[in-house]
Amino acid sequence: MSPILRWSKLGSKTPKDTAHEICSIGEKKATHNFFNLLILSVMAGAYIGFGAQFLISFTFDAAKYVGAGMARFLGASVFCTGLFMILMTGAELFTGNSLMTVGLFNGKIKLSSLLRNWTIVYLGNFVGAALMAGFIFYSGAWKANENAPGIFALNMAITKVQIPFWIALVKGIGANWLVCMAVWLWVSSDRVIDKIIGMYLPIVAFVVMGFEHSIANMFLLPMGLLLKSVVSTSGAVQLTISSVIFNNLIPVTIGNIIGGVVFMAIPYWYVYIRNHQEQQVSDGQWLVNKVRVVRDKLTA
Repeated sequence: MSPILRWSKLGSKTPKDTAHEICSIGEKKATHNFFNLLILSVMAGAYIGFGAQFLISFTFDAAKYVGAGMARFLGASVFCTGLFMILMTGAELFTGNSLMTVGLFNGKIKLSSLLRNWTIVYLGNFVGAALMAGFIFYSGAWKANENAPGIFALNMAITKVQIPFWIALVKGIGANWLVCMAVWLWVSSDRVIDKIIGMYLPIVAFVVMGFEHSIANMFLLPMGLLLKSVVSTSGAVQLTISSVIFNNLIPVTIGNIIGGVVFMAIPYWYVYIRNHQEQQVSDGQWLVNKVRVVRDKLTA
């Protein structure tokens, strides 16, 4: 039986077909008009906020009953709800859009179009996640069991701004490496149940291992800023707008970009697209050609 038939029987695309499909999806993302892109990105930020609050409400006291490791696993399992809603509705998530660089290196997406998408989606995700933080705060969902979920969420936020810059960056790399793998597995599958399983495992892995996701933090950190005005806990003084931006969001965002581009998009573009298109061209000539393409895009 041919490899293609074997993959087909599994209800899945081949890795090569998946790479080309991701390239095609990236091309479509690059052509969204401003308002559609903004709406879809705001919705994605809100969905991530739903997933993060689901984690908080589900696990704020779980550790004392099932242990810290199992509590993390349970929280990670329900956090997947956010990405599931994003992928099912076609919402735009900044971290997943790191895979658009497959299309950039394949010459299908202009650098200006990529940066436009990333900028709009990043800002839209922030708006959606921050609005969700306000929605959850004023809904009182954090007040159960004498504010226990709120205290749990505030401690999470405080811990995040205490992470050293370079460690936060590395944690960001790990998070989006796995998030982009989740998107890759989602795209590779044809049946919804297979998509869910493929998406679920990498997301659970990144949450359980304590990696840092910039868009999730756009919900958790503003939520912490709101909570510290009404909930008392040690270390809250360290949670400020400045520490949120410079101690967490900047290094984690940089790490997320590196994780998605360097550890997912480039390797699989090189193996499954470049190698099939450039077999007749020497590596040296290929590099010269690619430098010329990038130079032309920057000077256009």
